[in-house]
Amino acid sequence: MLLLPAPAGDVDARVDEPATGAKLAAQMPEAQPVNQPAWVVVEGANGLPVQYQVRIDQRVVIRVSPRRPATRQDLNAPLPQQTRPRRLVERKIGKCVKMNQISGVQPTRDNRLILYLRSNKMIAANLEKTCSVRDFYSGFYVEPSEDGNLCINRDKLQSRTGVKCKLSKIRQLVPERS
Repeated sequence: MLLLPAPAGDVDARVDEPATGAKLAAQMPEAQPVNQPAWVVVEGANGLPVQYQVRIDQRVVIRVSPRRPATRQDLNAPLPQQTRPRRLVERKIGKCVKMNQISGVQPTRDNRLILYLRSNKMIAANLEKTCSVRDFYSGFYVEPSEDGNLCINRDKLQSRTGVKCKLSKIRQLVPERS
């Protein structure tokens, strides 16, 4: 009797009477078949719904590599005619450039990066004063922004050596009119 729980429904039941098998079976509630594993039953016992959390991290980094130099494929090919190099002047273009339009980069001696666009335009990009363009000899990495633009004083360029710099000014380079 000590091993069995007391019947919950009959308050008048006397403990000093010996219980027979039929009488005990009539007093016990019927057991429901359980098709779920035991851990699910225990987990749902507190009445709170079970919630699982999934975290997905995604990071996209755009690499802009240096512009490839124009190389001659055939050594016996005639040399191109020497044309007088045009002088380039700077023109204002705003504060941002579309990142998907940048096809290459080249550092210059005057501490600027020349960005080559797919539309055959050239953009001169000045770095912050504390940055050196020498760190960007092999291109740069940039994380894309929501608007898809590379903007001054907002986006940071990261060199392959780990240096991070912001752009301070961008200008379009156009040939001077004669």
